[in-house]
Amino acid sequence: MDDFILKIIPNVIGKRAELLKSLIQTMQMLAITGSISFCIGIVLAFVIVVTRKGDILENIFIWTILDKVINFFRSIPFIILIALIIPVTRALVGTAIGVRGAIVPLVFGTIPFFIRQMENALSEIDRGAIEAALSMGTSPVGIIFRVYLKESVPGIIRGVTITLISMIGLIAMAGAVGGGGLGDFAIRYGYNRYQTDITIVTVLILIAIVTVIQTLGNIISKKMVH
Repeated sequence: MDDFILKIIPNVIGKRAELLKSLIQTMQMLAITGSISFCIGIVLAFVIVVTRKGDILENIFIWTILDKVINFFRSIPFIILIALIIPVTRALVGTAIGVRGAIVPLVFGTIPFFIRQMENALSEIDRGAIEAALSMGTSPVGIIFRVYLKESVPGIIRGVTITLISMIGLIAMAGAVGGGGLGDFAIRYGYNRYQTDITIVTVLILIAIVTVIQTLGNIISKKMVH
């Protein structure tokens, strides 16, 4: 069995330690970027929803500014965004390479996407429930927590799932410019040195990560449906 494995993936066997290190780096970037993006993105998503025209805290000025900023960052291809914000990245974390250097552009690339996902989830709330809460004298803060947040939990989980899966692609892309992780591992050996078995194994690991995230997201979302 060992001989068979060594025969079909010889380069992977020889770089097991580096593959494990790359996997850990990918999971670190996924966890840190996901946590930061969730905390900032969920707040901004509520702001853009409740300040839109006709909503409980209508403020067209704030809504317009936020909407334009989100569209600006979403319109920039991620590979260009990495280079564009290098000065910001260095100012914040002291380097533009490695896991630390990848976190900043990943956050800038993920938050606008996550906000739109959350905006869609919050927009699915029945307006009748909001109007009923207003008629009972519920404050805007009360409506945000008791109506918007409570009723949109399944949609929020679906949005988080989609965002995490999208982040896997961004993290792999960050590896192309020295961000580390599985993307960097696959490019250095699989692409530059034509070690195809490394490319195949890396893809299989990424597919496994995406499958686990999607499965967990589906299970949790179904459990949260009222």
